Amino acid sequence: MKTALILLLAIFPLHAIFPLHAEEPAKPRIDLTGPGWTALGGDDFVHVNCADDTWTWKDGVAHCTGKPVGVIRTNEQYTNFELTAEWSHQKPAGNSGIFVWTIPDSIKTLEAGKGRLPQGIEVQVLDLEYKTRYEKGGKIADWFTCHGDVFPVGAARMKPFPPAAPNGKRSFPSHETTRGVGEWNHYYIRAINGEVRLWVNGTEVSGGNNCEPATGYICLESEGSPIIFRNLRLRVLP
Repeated sequence: MKTALILLLAIFPLHAIFPLHAEEPAKPRIDLTGPGWTALGGDDFVHVNCADDTWTWKDGVAHCTGKPVGVIRTNEQYTNFELTAEWSHQKPAGNSGIFVWTIPDSIKTLEAGKGRLPQGIEVQVLDLEYKTRYEKGGKIADWFTCHGDVFPVGAARMKPFPPAAPNGKRSFPSHETTRGVGEWNHYYIRAINGEVRLWVNGTEVSGGNNCEPATGYICLESEGSPIIFRNLRLRVLP
């Protein structure tokens, strides 16, 4: 028996026989390497509370008028996933967002004609001019940024990564990498095991953990200004 164990250990490393840790989640794949990536188009989303012409799709590119305020959602709900998207605001001070782990009951409320935006974890999509105009009236823009805030909305909960907003709810970006109106910005969102992380134009900037819920729809937001989304790619993780 002793001889057999020695031979077994010689062939296989000890950690392969008696794992010391649970399997680590897949590494971030911001460059879309690895199998399982799927392109998202118009057929992958459902209108919730927008007008019929708010969103139009051509060759996988989503054109949003911004009116009325509302969202479209994915056909399915997701738990662990990676999502990439490029976006470009078409007017200065444009506002939009990507919701992850959107609460299904909040979607039902919107479908019933009540409210404008859902509840979940929002990944902010904001043009740089928004802050400039906000501060022209003498206001202080200390509760938001234009570089990829991540925060819970409604009944959703999240512990933000620092730096955090003064109210302790938003994760402020650690780097300012967002490009201005008419230019393309790249988002890579990693949502896994109750943790959300955001990369803006190749740099990780914000996120949070202890998210509740950690399953739900992915939504694209219409919020008053025209915006284009392209190269939407999704990879479901274990």
